[in-house]
Parts: sequence; C-alpha cells; structure tokens
Amino acid sequence: MRKIIFITAIILANASANAQKVYSVDADYKADVKVYVVDADYKADLLVYKVDMDYKAGDNNGKWFFTDADYKAKKKVFFVDADYKADIKIYFVDSDYKAGWKDSSKKHLMY
Repeated sequence: MRKIIFITAIILANASANAQKVYSVDADYKADVKVYVVDADYKADLLVYKVDMDYKAGDNNGKWFFTDADYKAKKKVFFVDADYKADIKIYFVDSDYKAGWKDSSKKHLMY
C-alpha cells in the first residue's frame, strides 16, 4: 500500500513539474520560444488562457501561468513584433475550455 501511495505521489509531482509555467523575458536570445500574438483565433497555432494560480496551469494544453521569476518557469518566452519572427503564434482566449493547440505540429516547442 505504501508503494502505491509513493508511486502516485511521484506521478503527481511530475505532472505539476510539466505544467505550462512561463516567464516573459526581455530579449529574444534569452527565450526558449519566440511568440507572436495574433488578432484572431483562426490565425493562431495555440489558443492560450492565462490562469491566475500556478496549480491551474495545464500540461502543454494552452493554460499558461506567468511566473514572476525565470527560474520558476518551464519555458521562457519572448513576444516578438512580427509573425515571421515567431516560433509559434498564439491568441489569448477568455475561457479555459477554449484553450488548446490548433497546430499540433508545433506542440514540441512547449515541452
């Protein structure tokens, strides 16, 4: 029984470690991923919902929590000013159920 509880605890810890905690950096060379915010959802690779608490962040499903320090984040992102400079294009949605990948070929960039 203790082994089952221990294994479950490890699985849950790994799941929270893979959450989409992001940090917005101030220069493109510091970023893991360059992001462009589009003006319509059909233009986006990823629909993003900003959550208000880190435990609500998803596992590469578009639910992002913006951290206050880079060491707390899984990915560092830089917001570019043109779509051709970006690795992925995102659109911020107003509900968590709308979040998700529209172009799954770019999903590997946020792992």
